[in-house]
Amino acid sequence: MDADACEIARLPEELLSAALARTSTRDACRAAAVSPAFRAAADSDAVWACFLPRALPPLADGELADALPRKKDLFLRLSDRPVLLPDRRVSMWLDRESGAKCYMLSARDLTIIWGDTPQYWTWIPLADSRFSEGAQLRDVCWFEIRGKIQSKMLSEDTTYAAYIVFKLEERSIGLDYPAQEASVSVGGTSLTRKVCFHGYDDDGEAGGVPENYRPIMFPPQQRVRRRNGRPVPHGENVGQPQKRADGWMELELGEFFNEGGEDGEVSFSLMEIKGGHWKSGLIVQGIEVRRKASG
Repeated sequence: MDADACEIARLPEELLSAALARTSTRDACRAAAVSPAFRAAADSDAVWACFLPRALPPLADGELADALPRKKDLFLRLSDRPVLLPDRRVSMWLDRESGAKCYMLSARDLTIIWGDTPQYWTWIPLADSRFSEGAQLRDVCWFEIRGKIQSKMLSEDTTYAAYIVFKLEERSIGLDYPAQEASVSVGGTSLTRKVCFHGYDDDGEAGGVPENYRPIMFPPQQRVRRRNGRPVPHGENVGQPQKRADGWMELELGEFFNEGGEDGEVSFSLMEIKGGHWKSGLIVQGIEVRRKASG
């Protein structure tokens, strides 16, 4: 330990805690390795109370079954893996860098047009998700998914992004063309972008990551289907999916700034309703809303 660190370590624990509370979770964890005095301050509730959100949502029974007497333990648990809210249709966790509240809205918590009509969508069990089931697209030409979350559930003055979390079946159809339209709306502001469920490399080849409306009915010869064919590249301005560590894919719908945690709502949509192209082979887990890191 250098001379400056020795001098700092002699400060009362209350002053050390106050100083560390103004840093970050990463810095607090690093400080714990400096000396016993730093460790006591860095692990204190006074520090980690500053990193935890002011208001945590109620959780489903049994989600925090283990006793977590220290605020640091609670923070680390909530930033390690998602916990379910009481209806078990939404999960929540904390961003480890900032402590921002993040959520995933399950497919059951979304509005999927014709989602309860087995001819078009079915509901299947999910073995690799916190949610018990997901939505499987069977056959539609009017593709529309919507979701929303209350602004006050999110962390204030934080930039978020919304992502649809999904898988493509091997014999998916019509999800490569035309591109889908994604929209994120907050208050009176709405941002729209083109996205596609298939990814492409620089040469345009397929990449490694891949109210009630009535569907427009076409005669069989007018149904445009691509089955095991070459996907159609859309260009650099179309958002493409990324593979996640959990084995699912995600596609960014857009980002927004939750200024002041206003008492409103954030709405998301993903649709393709103009082309008359039939689509199938998509499995939707939900829409994830998480802090977007700068850079």
